[in-house]
Amino acid sequence: MLSANQQLSETASAHGARHVAIIMDGNGRWAKRQGKMRVFGHKAGAKSVRRAVSFAANNGIEALTLYAFSSENWNRPAQEVSALMELFVWALDSEVKSLHRHNVRLRIIGDTSRFNSRLQERINKAEALTSQNTGLTLNIAANYGGRWDIIQGVRHLAEQVQEGLLRPDQIDEELLSQQICMNELAPVDLVIRTGGEHRISNFLIWQIAYAELYFTDVLWPDFDEQDFEGALNAFANRERRFGGTAPGGE
Repeated sequence: MLSANQQLSETASAHGARHVAIIMDGNGRWAKRQGKMRVFGHKAGAKSVRRAVSFAANNGIEALTLYAFSSENWNRPAQEVSALMELFVWALDSEVKSLHRHNVRLRIIGDTSRFNSRLQERINKAEALTSQNTGLTLNIAANYGGRWDIIQGVRHLAEQVQEGLLRPDQIDEELLSQQICMNELAPVDLVIRTGGEHRISNFLIWQIAYAELYFTDVLWPDFDEQDFEGALNAFANRERRFGGTAPGGE
């Protein structure tokens, strides 16, 4: 997969993306085209996750954040939700040792309190095992929503105000940012969405304020290293202004 002390590759220095986030869309449609149940697509999608993680680690990306299960996904049919939970447990059991061996730090972001105790236990063990690793940081967004993320940050600040540790007029963008998930990581540079849809779907609302967006019609189970490289190349060719103007005032 990759060496534990791998240096940044030429590709990494060329594309300049430190933190990439992916909305992995299209598993269900992929399965339908195969004439199979949606869960078959989710299992195929798990293989694409493995490819994407390996590619990111081998190409100098510091953080990769994957949208695995949104807070709205609970509204899907119970059978599909149950299958997704089992797939999550399976992935943690089967992949974590390999991630650890390759110096990848795993983190689960989202409201994990709604998961059953078995899954919560797997999450805690996986995060603890990989917590000291210094390579790629792999963030899995599970029962995550961008609005939930902001609300839980606001609640933390409100508690500090209530306890007399903070004045309301002291709250600014930087202070709230410190309460948002992944605040210690590099900002998200690039958001990739597979499957042909052109929307954010309540993903990392705060964190992607100035990220570049890349949409592809490729369904997630078919998303491979060439597709990932294509997204990075597109990112490298964009001019990021962060709200400013281009040289010459254009």
